Amino acid sequence: MSVTSFDLTKIRQDFPTLKQTINDQPLTYLDSAATTHKPQCVIDATNAFYSEQNANVHRGRHTLSEQATQRYEQVRDKTAAYFGVASNEIVWTKGATEAINLVANGLKNQITSSDTVVITPLDHHANIVPWQVLTQQTGATLAVLPLNADATFDIDACCDFIALHKPKLLAISQASNTLGNITDLAPLIRCAKSVGCLVLVDGAQGALHLKSNLNTLDCDFYVFSAHKMLGPTGLGALYGRSALLNSLLPYQTGGEMIETVTLTHSTFREAPAKFESGTPNIAGVLGFGAALDYLNRLNHQDIVNHEQALLQYAAHKLLKIDGITLYSELKHNIGTLCFNYKNEHPYDLATLLDGYGVALRSGHHCTQPLMTHLGINGSLRASLAFYNNRADVDNFIFALQNCIALLD
Repeated sequence: MSVTSFDLTKIRQDFPTLKQTINDQPLTYLDSAATTHKPQCVIDATNAFYSEQNANVHRGRHTLSEQATQRYEQVRDKTAAYFGVASNEIVWTKGATEAINLVANGLKNQITSSDTVVITPLDHHANIVPWQVLTQQTGATLAVLPLNADATFDIDACCDFIALHKPKLLAISQASNTLGNITDLAPLIRCAKSVGCLVLVDGAQGALHLKSNLNTLDCDFYVFSAHKMLGPTGLGALYGRSALLNSLLPYQTGGEMIETVTLTHSTFREAPAKFESGTPNIAGVLGFGAALDYLNRLNHQDIVNHEQALLQYAAHKLLKIDGITLYSELKHNIGTLCFNYKNEHPYDLATLLDGYGVALRSGHHCTQPLMTHLGINGSLRASLAFYNNRADVDNFIFALQNCIALLD
């Protein structure tokens, strides 16, 4: 890393993918909600494992294996410290999606036909479909938290809903992947706890931008994906309270997660090992460790201040264009603008924008219930990260105006 303070010019130099051209135009990357770019230190850490350190973890007494195991577990410690929890409360997964499925599967013996699971219309499919399957398998009731017409939560109404239904579990996102809206989780979690309800928070979008202390947040489970935090793809984690993790059924079985095995019976280790069968994504974990080191060398409040200033700058520019409908709430937002232009199909605009080197998301963003709630089939989404600058916004607005001129 070439910088230990928030020097945006130097920060951008740490991300090699930002230096390229797309369709003969400088890349303007506004799709960090889908995946963040990786600083060179993350790429180097991943390459170093395969070229110099390659060995399996937890399975050998030779030097390379012991070194790999030590480095691998050190990243678990770093991750736990980043979120303010204990190391044995962090389970490695393939990503946030697998982490949610792990919990949903693990609760099969605790959810009954007399229970209710509450989800929201705002969430990613990954935090909806697993709960649909769980309630179908157990006969439990699936209930949906009320949402205002503008896709914001009325916290009092939501608390009344929780108090009325007394659910066994509430699954909710920390921030909307489509809108960027930040959920006011504290009062919802307090209300859930008052009726004995477990709370799973999807932190896929919030982990980078909000950096929550999970003990303070007081949720029972929290999931995130490394690739949305500057790390490699194919890796994520589940945080869970130790006793709760150990109460879950195993998600997958096989080597490494067992305590004893006979031909007729097996016993399992305690979490996190209980949920980490097989050879893990070691290179991904070590790369994520480098991502955490990078983030820890920056002041998080500097990141927040920059992203929020850039969000307001981009929103101001976008809303000056006649025909733009903006669906995102701007006061509490991680840095994402969800919008449409008149009745133009978002795919058409996204394709035209790509001709100017502008990368953003178009479609339903894996949130079809939210699209239905908003009365649209899809939208465009420009999502910012701390490595974006005003030039990115200006390039985006310039390209959008030219694309609209072609369509009108």
